Amino acid sequence: MADFNAGVEWVPTSMTAYLAGGIFLQWLLGPLSDRRGRRPVMLAGVLFFIVTCLAILLVTNIEQFIVMRFLQGIGLCFIGAVGYATIQESFEEATCIKITALMANVALIAPLLGPLAGAAWVHVASWQSMFVLFAALAAIAFVGLWKAMPETATLQGEAFSAANLWRDYRQVLVNRRFICGSLAIGFASLPLLAWIAQSPVILIKGESLSALDYGLLQIPVFGALILGNLTLARITGKLSIERPIKLGAWPMLLGLLLAALATVFSAHAYLWMTAGLSLYAYGIGLANAGLYRLTLFSSNVSKGAVSAVMGMLSMSVFTIGIELAKVAYVWGGNGLFSLFNLVSGLCWLTLTAMFLSKHRGGATLAT
Repeated sequence: MADFNAGVEWVPTSMTAYLAGGIFLQWLLGPLSDRRGRRPVMLAGVLFFIVTCLAILLVTNIEQFIVMRFLQGIGLCFIGAVGYATIQESFEEATCIKITALMANVALIAPLLGPLAGAAWVHVASWQSMFVLFAALAAIAFVGLWKAMPETATLQGEAFSAANLWRDYRQVLVNRRFICGSLAIGFASLPLLAWIAQSPVILIKGESLSALDYGLLQIPVFGALILGNLTLARITGKLSIERPIKLGAWPMLLGLLLAALATVFSAHAYLWMTAGLSLYAYGIGLANAGLYRLTLFSSNVSKGAVSAVMGMLSMSVFTIGIELAKVAYVWGGNGLFSLFNLVSGLCWLTLTAMFLSKHRGGATLAT
């Protein structure tokens, strides 16, 4: 931010722009991959991400930087609309849940580790070199996908038209159970993403902690998330697919309640807030993968379109929610920020209860 003479308030905005990019083209890419193939669409997305990582080297002000972060975020569209659909179509249920949990680990831990790794990186190299590294890693991913990615599209050869798009999306959007599940997925992860976006401001600026202390306080949060996913991997196949969702609800809500109570009564109780968010993160690790699987298969429409709508709804929750969390912190400090997270958790509970109340038949999925 110093290179652009920008304030620390731009930090969460950078993440918001990235997530907003993740919404932008999902509506198009999901149905396109259904009819033109998952492989070519996914490979094109990786190439686009490489180009945007290199193009950000040319920016000269914070506004241009935010625009490039938005364009980089479009890469998320390909993961959400194409990548997740391919995984779900390629493996049987138990294996798929374990893989999805692993992917969730990477997707949620990366933003936690990113600021720490980034802070260490800029001590030895420029911030621009970090994006060169991202481009290089994406190039390696491109080679791996080229060699190993299966083609799972079911509608190849069908006309790609506005009429077909409207038909697919109309069928998906009138499915109330699917909408509940998709929004629940968004609200489940919102407190964690709000913490990722806002914690540098809360801990370093608000609590005057060092970068090292800030980094140490992230360890219990992403450690608990990993532990939750490892627990899910051990019990997958032994319990019905809904059971881990219900088990995860307890630590999720108790953790958010702990964080809210602590910070409402003591504005600087950041250690208790971290403890509560760690408990919540463990619950996320248990609950999210099964909910994703059930939601995806709650609609009979081709999975590219279904996955695209899921991504757009959840990313919309993330994008709007992170900005609202920032406003909550500015207006009410740690207490209002934690209360906002608790409300997000209660929204998740309500939507998940509505979703599961309409699901019958144990681990058998609607197909």
